Amino acid sequence: MTGLLLAPLVNGVINRVKARFAGRSGPPVVQPYYDLIKFLRKGAVYSGTTTWIFKASPPVSMAAALISLALVPFGGTASLIAFTGDCIVLAYMLGLMRFFTIAAALDTGSSFEGMGASREALFSALAEPAFLIGIAALAGETGFFSLSLMLGKVPTVSFELLMVVVAFVIVYLCENARIPFDDPATHLELTMVHEVMALDHGGPDFGFIQYAASIKQWILGALIVDILMPYNGGRWYVGIIEGVAAMLMLAIIIGIIESTMARLRLLRVPQLLVAAGALSTIALLLIMR
Repeated sequence: MTGLLLAPLVNGVINRVKARFAGRSGPPVVQPYYDLIKFLRKGAVYSGTTTWIFKASPPVSMAAALISLALVPFGGTASLIAFTGDCIVLAYMLGLMRFFTIAAALDTGSSFEGMGASREALFSALAEPAFLIGIAALAGETGFFSLSLMLGKVPTVSFELLMVVVAFVIVYLCENARIPFDDPATHLELTMVHEVMALDHGGPDFGFIQYAASIKQWILGALIVDILMPYNGGRWYVGIIEGVAAMLMLAIIIGIIESTMARLRLLRVPQLLVAAGALSTIALLLIMR
């Protein structure tokens, strides 16, 4: 429930921090909520080129995001759905979101959206191994293969886990189309990756895509927060408050990163993602030695 309500707020905080660094007052932190309401009140228009894949992509992405959110614990509270191997299901749900987004972009027949889909496929092919190997390192460190048990049993953050956190931060920036991988504020089709794939979506469909992306951002951020700030008992609402505060701090850090860094050249992106995979692999080897 916390993620459902506060996921768009993370984007609002990031945008506000970036505006402050640029010397502007910026939009209110609740602007993403206003945008979602605006999208839901509009109608959708479909091109005659598209098929059912284009129409199915937003609701499928939204459903996959909700299932993924139910699999991830937060603030010391267990996830709504927990079982052995749920971390693999999480990776598959995030992959399902990406697959339908790419398929919908290709379904439009637009060369710009096809270019963005191609880049998204390249980035994900390099980011997923870093994510999965990092999950394996967490499982090896805690002895559990369920996210609720795994993240609830994280010991004192060790050097190996710090390597996993760095890898997850890189994956976080890549999967959420943040700088240095993508610029969510750009309006040039030749440079966009995620946003260009949603150019033909409008109304409630675009609102579903934006909300699903916010939930995905919350999920990946929650994994980082749960590793760095394991909650060790006490009242449940204290853990939720601490988790929300940590998520807002992560949003501020992301805003600072985007305000002080430039976007990487496309040829440099695979090198950074391979470095994330190497960090996860080294951490796993050190844990399993």
